[in-house]
Parts: sequence; structure tokens; C-alpha cells
Amino acid sequence: MAAASEEITSSLVRSLVSEQFPHWAGLPIRPVAVQGWDNRTFRLGDRHSVRLPSADGYVAGLLREEQTLATLASSFHVVIPRVVATGAPSAAFNRPWSVREWIEGRSLSSVEPRERESAISSLGDALRELQACNTLSGPWAGRASAYRGCHVSAVGEDVQDPLARLDRSQAERCRALWDAAVDTVWTGPPVWVHGDVAPGNILFDSRGHLAALIDFGQTCIGDPACDLAFAWLSCTSRERDLLHDRLELPEDAWLRGAAWALWKTLISSPEEMLNKYGRSRDAVLRDVADVTAG
Repeated sequence: MAAASEEITSSLVRSLVSEQFPHWAGLPIRPVAVQGWDNRTFRLGDRHSVRLPSADGYVAGLLREEQTLATLASSFHVVIPRVVATGAPSAAFNRPWSVREWIEGRSLSSVEPRERESAISSLGDALRELQACNTLSGPWAGRASAYRGCHVSAVGEDVQDPLARLDRSQAERCRALWDAAVDTVWTGPPVWVHGDVAPGNILFDSRGHLAALIDFGQTCIGDPACDLAFAWLSCTSRERDLLHDRLELPEDAWLRGAAWALWKTLISSPEEMLNKYGRSRDAVLRDVADVTAG
């Protein structure tokens, strides 16, 4: 019985598909190049993918994501994953899993430099549309969303020790940002929050326009500030300005967004920052430290 992520192989997926969905049994199966932490994903032929929780603790997230995708499907016009079949737990794999439509596209890291501004602008338009979607039946922010959509103070305990290890000047400026952000609060109605806006979760077409948003495992209803962290984690100052112009959000939301970026940077290694977000840890820390400077 599969119980650990390293046991989720192409052979296992092939047996699961053959057993539960024999009409797809003859299709080739191969792992995607870049895997997530909570789930493992495999290509199923050219038109589908298989998504499986990597541990028992991630099952609730997969089911929650499926419900979120179904809820958003009727009101969000940006392409998002569509679940076409749900696999049942079995003797071979004791967790539910799903088959989804495969979405073609390039990640932000593959977008040509001359197309990046257009790409970032189209992302801003998508996030604005997401925030305007009807929130009825949407999942609330909280522990299940890894506190995305909550007030940034929810992750405050993670910040204190690594903040103290920065050099004195940088630590003082980053603490000033954090304290200023914590003093603000979202006063509008709760809105849809993607929860994991990162280069690998945004797909673009050959022209650099947004093709799809993926990975809705932390999507919820709440404060949209956490989605703004992307503006520091992955964007230049010019690209940050483009996002700011596209999203009609109060300035204090951007302050909290910078604080979310600070949190993510402090809890991540330099390698993780470069691999997931495409910017160096030092560059992000410099940018967020400057937010409240002067």
C-alpha cells in the first residue's frame, strides 16, 4: 500500500488508471518535470493529467481543491484545471486521486524578457477578476488554506528568529515594514484569494499572455494581500508597478503583501527562492526593506 511520496511511480499510476478507468489504460504515463510538495502529477496521454496526494495529510487539501475548482468554474473566465474523474482509494493506493484536463502553457520563467510586462499585466487582470468573483460557497481562510487569506500576523511567529539573524540595518528596516503591516487590516468584504501565486502556477501562451492559473490547493475567501507577495518575490520594480496599476486595492493591502513576501523569504533558503520565485533572497529582502524607508 503506497504511503510515502517516493512510492508514487509511473507504474503505480498506470495500475490505478487501468483498474479504475480502463478506457484510458493504453495511454502513456510519465511524471511532470517539476513536482509540487503536497501532490504528485503525471501526464496521462496528451490531454489529461493524474494528481495524487503525496501523504495522508494532503488528502483533505486535494478534495478541498476539487470543490474550489468546481465552485469557480461558473464565474471565473480564466482557464483553470478541470477535474474529469476522481479515483477511489484502493489496496494499491489508500488515498483519493483525480484525473484532470492537461493545460498547455509556459511558466513565467520561460517567458521572453520582452514579453514579461505584458505577461505580468495579464496576471494582474486575472487576479482582479478572481477577486470580483461571487464568494458564495467559497472556503474560508484558515488553517486549511495554510493561513493564506488571513491577516499576515497569523504567520508572525515564523518571522521573529530569522529576522534577528539579519544584519542590524536590514533587520531594523524589515521589522519596521512588518510592524507597519501588522497595524493594518482588510476592511472590505472577503474576496477570492489564490493563495500560491508563483511562477510555476501561472501558465502563459506563446505570445506571453496568460493562458491559465493552476494549483488551487490554498485558494480561499479572505484578505487578498498574500497574493501580492508575488510582486516582490518574482517581479522587478517596473513589473510591481504594473500589477499595482491593474489591481484596485488599498495601499495597506500592498503593505501586507510586502510583509507576506518578507515572511516567505525569511523561511526559505536562497536555493528555494531562486528555484520557485526566480529572484535572489537578498534582492527580495532589499526590496521589502525599502517599502517603509523614509
